[in-house]
Amino acid sequence: MPKSSTPSRLAVRKTYKLYVGGKFPRSESGRTYLVDGDNVALASRKDARDAVVAARAAQPKWAGATAYNRGQVLYRIAEMIEARRAEFKALGVSGAEVDATVDRWVWYAGWSDKIAQVAGNANPVAGPFFNISAPEPTGVVGVVAPPSLLGLVSVIAPAVVTGNTVVVVASNPQAAITLAEVLATSDVPGGVVNILTGQGAEIAPWLASHDDVNALDLSGVEDAGLATDLERAAAGTLKRVLRPVSGVDYTEDPGTGAMTALLEIKTVWHPKGF
Repeated sequence: MPKSSTPSRLAVRKTYKLYVGGKFPRSESGRTYLVDGDNVALASRKDARDAVVAARAAQPKWAGATAYNRGQVLYRIAEMIEARRAEFKALGVSGAEVDATVDRWVWYAGWSDKIAQVAGNANPVAGPFFNISAPEPTGVVGVVAPPSLLGLVSVIAPAVVTGNTVVVVASNPQAAITLAEVLATSDVPGGVVNILTGQGAEIAPWLASHDDVNALDLSGVEDAGLATDLERAAAGTLKRVLRPVSGVDYTEDPGTGAMTALLEIKTVWHPKGF
């Protein structure tokens, strides 16, 4: 009798696409690159523009949501990462980092309805007036993210919990797009978080000079010369630029600085007795 043989098959290689406006498009350029044997979309200038459009469209509604609701959404993200921990570990993320990532989302979720009390104030003034300072989101934030999953979350979470929307340039595409898959199933409105995979040196300059990007976070830029060039490009549109010192330990308590750095303080006067 003939020997039975198991038919051979080719493994289906996953393609990590972009995450823009709540969807997973391929790069408009059609370009991809290989990372650990996986196809990854190589974002272009046009993709960056599309992501900014999506972020701007989503920002007013996200900022207008109640702080309590934003906290619920962030907590849901933590739940979904917990459920997919095995997938993140299969990508080489340690169990300790997955735990820290879940905890980081929960930590920021708890701040959603408290940061206004910390950053805002009722100011004592001379005269029969109420003088109230209240924080408001900056708007659309361009982010060049650190390579680690915890670093990525540590720059996204403080921006979105305060009502901003983000366009993220991710240097660790598998973990970043797996996180995007979590966001897409965690009640995060489309456009609140947009993730571009590719070369930061190619995409970031377009975000730095874009008229509709209000702030720039350079946490993941390790090249000092590139960071300086991005700061100069951002100066043309008066962006707020965050350039943390090198060697940030994302396992430490993040404090409130990352949230307040992306808030604008608006002051209102109102006469008493009316």
